[in-house]
Amino acid sequence: MRDAQVHAAKTEDARRIAELRTLLDQANRAYYIDASPIMSDGEFDRLLKELERLESLHPDLFDPTSPTQRVGGAPIDGFTSRRHRVPMLSIDNTYNESDLAAWHERQCSALRGGGSLFDHDLTFVADPKIDGVALSVRYERGQLVYALTRGDGVTGDDVTHAARTIRSLPLRLGPEAPEVLEVRGEVFIPLGEFDRINAEREAEGEELLANPRNACAGTLKNLNPKVAASRKLGFVAHGRGEVSDPSFAKGHWAFLQRLRELGVPTSPNSVLCRTLDEILDAVRAFNIARRTLDCATDGMVIRVNDFGHQEFLGTTNKSPRWIVAYKYPAERTTTTLLQVEHQVGKTGKITPRATLSPVQLAGTIVQHATLHNYGRIRDAATEIEGTRTDLRIGDTVLVEKAGEIIPQVVQVVLAKRPSHAQPIVAPTSCPTCEGPVEVEPAEAAEFPSLETARRCINPECPAQVREKLIWFAGRKQMDIEGLGEQTIDQIRASGVIPLDHFADIFHLHSHREALLALDRMGEKKVDKLLAGIEAAKSRGLAKVLAGMGIRYVGDSTAKMLAKRFRDLDALLAAEEWQLRPKTLSPTEAEARGLPRDPKDREETGLGQLTAPAVHAYLHSEAAQKTFRALRDVGVDLSSKDFDEGAAASSGPFAGKTIVLTGTLDTFERETLKAILERLGAKVSGSVSGKTSLVIAGASAGSKLDKARELGIEIWDEARLLKELPPDERS
Repeated sequence: MRDAQVHAAKTEDARRIAELRTLLDQANRAYYIDASPIMSDGEFDRLLKELERLESLHPDLFDPTSPTQRVGGAPIDGFTSRRHRVPMLSIDNTYNESDLAAWHERQCSALRGGGSLFDHDLTFVADPKIDGVALSVRYERGQLVYALTRGDGVTGDDVTHAARTIRSLPLRLGPEAPEVLEVRGEVFIPLGEFDRINAEREAEGEELLANPRNACAGTLKNLNPKVAASRKLGFVAHGRGEVSDPSFAKGHWAFLQRLRELGVPTSPNSVLCRTLDEILDAVRAFNIARRTLDCATDGMVIRVNDFGHQEFLGTTNKSPRWIVAYKYPAERTTTTLLQVEHQVGKTGKITPRATLSPVQLAGTIVQHATLHNYGRIRDAATEIEGTRTDLRIGDTVLVEKAGEIIPQVVQVVLAKRPSHAQPIVAPTSCPTCEGPVEVEPAEAAEFPSLETARRCINPECPAQVREKLIWFAGRKQMDIEGLGEQTIDQIRASGVIPLDHFADIFHLHSHREALLALDRMGEKKVDKLLAGIEAAKSRGLAKVLAGMGIRYVGDSTAKMLAKRFRDLDALLAAEEWQLRPKTLSPTEAEARGLPRDPKDREETGLGQLTAPAVHAYLHSEAAQKTFRALRDVGVDLSSKDFDEGAAASSGPFAGKTIVLTGTLDTFERETLKAILERLGAKVSGSVSGKTSLVIAGASAGSKLDKARELGIEIWDEARLLKELPPDERS
């Protein structure tokens, strides 16, 4: 009797699970595709929790396409790369209507020569250009199997863990879907959601996200899918990859219609156009309509509609001929310059920053803008009717957002200059520490009076200390989770916890109780911070060098130095010329045991002018003190990137610029790239006169053709394996 009751209960639960999955899928489609919600957010959340509870009781009924799988599972260990079945090529840009008209005429002229193949009307589709992150989503037999970022266009990172959390993106399609369907589109953070996230981060004392696009990219690349789920990412389809059924759609407009029928979101602002006038009308109309959208946009993508036409038109080396992106000019507006602040950065560079009368610009209120440097303020702020003029406090100025992100002053409205306008005086001493300032003159002969920068040269300047600490702890440097700008400011402002040097960061574990006493620093947050600090000790030489804010030493140069030198001691033992081997004359190189040809020598990222400055700093008293302090607190100063083969400046790969093309049986592209770089090579994405060698696998395309045209040496996989060291062949 009891067995029968248990069976009946399970049958009822299974029925309810199926019913809830269908109902929630319908709700997602109604909300994201049809723009006609069938339930409130509260009702959706209640039903989702009911489904989660029932599924937890019956793990044997697990379905990867269930709506509950969007909430985010366990973090993944790391990213894997996959090849795109169809490359994700870049798109050419155009910035004015005359160029767009010229592009349209080229398409029409080319297709008029196509004969009877193109006997029906030529049409175009204008799609909004969402300013997000490109994604390729692959469905097989109607189920989402993986999602890839664009990457280099040939391979991309697998971010399926994050893509599954996007509620507008179906996890399964209807039975009418092709066996294989790859949908290309744009992932974005809605503007309202972006504002909500930043408001929460501000309340929690965390650093604010810079802009929606960068925040979206970081969200997709976060290993924890719960982060993506919490940020309510959006998705809009705008293209296709591999499609197994050629009859699924004959053109882009029909393809968008079929996607909508399958529940994949597309833009309601897409327009089918038959003439140039209709294309221009669509571009102009969307420039007005986009101001009301909840996502960032920066243009429209215009493409030839018919897939047969697209195939006939073909591609260049980098982009299809049948598509172009029309980019809207940056929005500009006028306002008044109220004052100029002098900000000191981590390298001591003093940058002028404008404070403006608040003004609406590209959807946000702008009160500050960059002024670049004092040379531009004094002599070349703008050019009006051939006359250059300076910039003054009280001027009416024209402001725009570069890339619709960073506000900048681009012009003075000289006719509106008031009589009381005051010249901007560049600081002759540091505005923070009052230390000496060094002025760097411009190299351009046209304006010899200009300067490119002025710097505070006091290494103990408090402003530099703060900025350097923020930089040192940053994600691309030592990656200390929890030690952002606001946390650093809070610790330094407390007056009880020393935080004036890099090594002080690694002493914070001795101040746990004082950290807990700070505002909004609970046990969980403090423990997370201290764990991040402990993990940072093992980052290695490249990360330490990149994090110290050494002038001329960024991430890539630090990594190249770490490949060349085993540890800090080896770097400090190097003579100045060893930091710039490519700049030595053939005679000098030969005398020092290096190849005569510079291209056969190692790349360190430093040259004739930069190497002496870096060498001098590394041996300065300030640097030596920093290195000793970091050693004393247990920071690993050995190289994680060092390789004997690369450091020897010898072997068949050392100093060569190599291009990979086609598919290899033995290696994934990223794995082979890492091997070649360890052996001293530079791996490039395009073939040019500077290319030393092309390694070609199966299905190699235009890169191989260009290499043959230029007479560049070409290896197949067998030759590659023969030349690789034995321990690198598998």
